[in-house]
Amino acid sequence: MARYDRAITVFSPDGHLFQVEYALEAVRKGNAAVGVRGTDTIVLGVEKKSTAKLQDSRSVRKIVSLDNHIALACAGLKADARVLINRARIECQSHRLTVEDPVTVEYITRYIAGLQQKYTQSGGVRPFGLSTLIVGFDPYTGVPSLYQTDPSGTFSAWKANATGRNSNSMREFLEKNYKETSGQETIKLAIRALLEVVESGGKNIEVAVMTKDRGLRQLDEAEIDAIVAEIESEKAAAEAAKKGPPKET
Repeated sequence: MARYDRAITVFSPDGHLFQVEYALEAVRKGNAAVGVRGTDTIVLGVEKKSTAKLQDSRSVRKIVSLDNHIALACAGLKADARVLINRARIECQSHRLTVEDPVTVEYITRYIAGLQQKYTQSGGVRPFGLSTLIVGFDPYTGVPSLYQTDPSGTFSAWKANATGRNSNSMREFLEKNYKETSGQETIKLAIRALLEVVESGGKNIEVAVMTKDRGLRQLDEAEIDAIVAEIESEKAAAEAAKKGPPKET
């Protein structure tokens, strides 16, 4: 039997590129990541693995800035992500130097997706084992955007989306609960989606908020813990209201 997963450039008889499918599997086993687009705020949240006691947690970042107005979160192989992020940052700066204007979110998304697709049809290479969530504000119109790319090089625009481990559960939650929000409500929706799959609460969550005026800002642990506590109290109040007042005997 021919092994169609040995070469990236060979299709199987039923039309599959197995190496690309294996890369998608690497994404599904990566950390959970979620992105939510509000009217004036965009939020990225990722699941953060617990760091070693002597490790500096600031050196392990899964949400990064590509330019003043664009940020990226990813799920999958972090070493692959580092290479892709550096290429995207160089493209952002090269665009500023050449055109004397910042890139749009769609432009850099097309660039990243093009790089990922290139690595699915070249001999001697393998696909990038990561999926990205790219957010930012259009430098000309100020409109917020959220895009996703995957290892095959496909990209699409979203109002809210999730990738990585248990992404289907988070996506279902977002489909049920998403509505146009702004400010703090957008942050709470993203954290609530992450809490669907992250068991240890705010301790293992990394959240970054982007606004048009202030750019990207990472929330510190105290801010995340305060929001998680607020969400827990709202959930407890909703459950108590559902049960109704105690019956008098």
